[in-house]
Amino acid sequence: QVQLVESGGGLVQAGGSLRFSCAAAGRTFSSYTMGWFRQAPGKDREFVSRIRWSGSLTKYADAVKGRFTISIDNAKNTVYLQMNSLKPEDTAVYYCAADSDVVGFHPLSYEYWGQGTQVTVSS
Repeated sequence: QVQLVESGGGLVQAGGSLRFSCAAAGRTFSSYTMGWFRQAPGKDREFVSRIRWSGSLTKYADAVKGRFTISIDNAKNTVYLQMNSLKPEDTAVYYCAADSDVVGFHPLSYEYWGQGTQVTVSS
């Protein structure tokens, strides 16, 4: 059973930074794709970033490119999302996701999901 446990959300002022962690357990993730998504109130869940466990195939949504960085610590089985220069429009529940295939940007492509963590960016 794959388990994804996120941490690191909270309240931050515009221009600030946060770092999310997603601790993965239950499988050997070496061939997995890990993704970050977010969902704001009243909106669909949207792609933020993804990375292969090898560290390759990193992608970012245009809205976060240059501000967010995804990374993996293999020793800790953890995926990170460093978020800098946060904006009020980044306010959302952020989700970690995983899939055993090489998958892209649609949430339906990912089989496993974390519980979500709230980020609120005040102006």
